[in-house]
Amino acid sequence: MNQQNPISSSDAPTKVEVSIKIDSELLDQIQHLTNDPSKVIETALRQWLRGERPEDELALTLQRNPPVPPRGEWND
Repeated sequence: MNQQNPISSSDAPTKVEVSIKIDSELLDQIQHLTNDPSKVIETALRQWLRGERPEDELALTLQRNPPVPPRGEWND
């Protein structure tokens, strides 16, 4: 009989090896997160393609304190 594994190679996404040039300081920061930088880079690309915004961009959209009028100029 011809039995198949529960997870066949056709079910798993195909991985392709690519070569990129990346800033060495950035790579050092990534390597502090994981021993497999390719997973971090792949996740970042997926988030970017989905249109998710990084935290620093979210901080720009937060409401700031309204400006305080100069002394003596109250708008009631």
